[in-house]
Amino acid sequence: MLTLKPYQIMFSITLLLGIFIAISSSSWFILWMGLELNLMSFIPILSSSKNRYSAESALKYFLIQALGSASLLAASPLSTIIPSLALMTIFLALLLKVGAAPLHFWFPPVMQGISWPQSLTLMTIQKIAPMSMMSMLISKTIMPIIIFSSITSALVGGLGGLNQTLTRKIMSYSSINHMAWLLSAISFNERLWLIYFSSYTIVSSSVVFILHSNQIFHLNQLLIMNISSKSLKLSLFLALLSLGGLPPLLGFIPKMMVIQEFIFSCSSLLWLSILLFSALLTLFFYLRMTLSSFSFSTPKMKMTLMFKEPRFLLSSSFINISPLFYPIMLIIIY
Repeated sequence: MLTLKPYQIMFSITLLLGIFIAISSSSWFILWMGLELNLMSFIPILSSSKNRYSAESALKYFLIQALGSASLLAASPLSTIIPSLALMTIFLALLLKVGAAPLHFWFPPVMQGISWPQSLTLMTIQKIAPMSMMSMLISKTIMPIIIFSSITSALVGGLGGLNQTLTRKIMSYSSINHMAWLLSAISFNERLWLIYFSSYTIVSSSVVFILHSNQIFHLNQLLIMNISSKSLKLSLFLALLSLGGLPPLLGFIPKMMVIQEFIFSCSSLLWLSILLFSALLTLFFYLRMTLSSFSFSTPKMKMTLMFKEPRFLLSSSFINISPLFYPIMLIIIY
């Protein structure tokens, strides 16, 4: 069970406070202050891990975020001289902060050196403020950058995860791939990216909770999930397929909404085709993670883990198959 120390609780509160300040401010300066408060609260949380690589990851994260914040400040004098260049500089700084390709180089190494709860925070909560800023900057000047970054993130996230055997790096490339879909959702409307981000947060949380409870950091460790925990394996299987967007699981619903927006708005079919192709690649390495644990088992492995799974872990199965019950709920309501 995850326990937080008093200073971790304090920094978690200030981290959330920084996000609320950033997304609710009407001034760019106050917004920048919210981002800095969020950054300076997350650094001690990263450094608090007992992992010896956590300090290195915290330093990498600080340097990258400081570079993004410096770029935001550098764009302020440009806004009076060349407004379009200032707008592009701000958007590129935000892409760097969320780890979208081609500015993704820092994201997998940082993810590899931190614990699973910190990884979940980095994949979800830390992206709220920069993405809300992106949604306010949408214009014709920014659209080429969004399209290029979305296509690059889709390809990097899909191809980068194929040759990985470390689960945290696989989840980091998965997060980069989902950023491609989030950028496309941001280009349409604010409601769409909020729905996609909420679904992604729920589904990725169900995956991370299972991996964290079993301390799984390598694909080989999936093999020691013994034969007596079939329900846990099934939960992980459904959670990963949902993260890949396989119908009729929960992760498919927001992707279907994005595809509908592409079709209704007559946007680039090439852009949509690349997103769908990358989704198939992510599904491939998700299946590789789960099928190995289903297929291989030895008597020695069966005796390694003998425990009862917490109920909240098994409830992740219900969360991911919840779309199957939507028609029944509509019948009951109406």
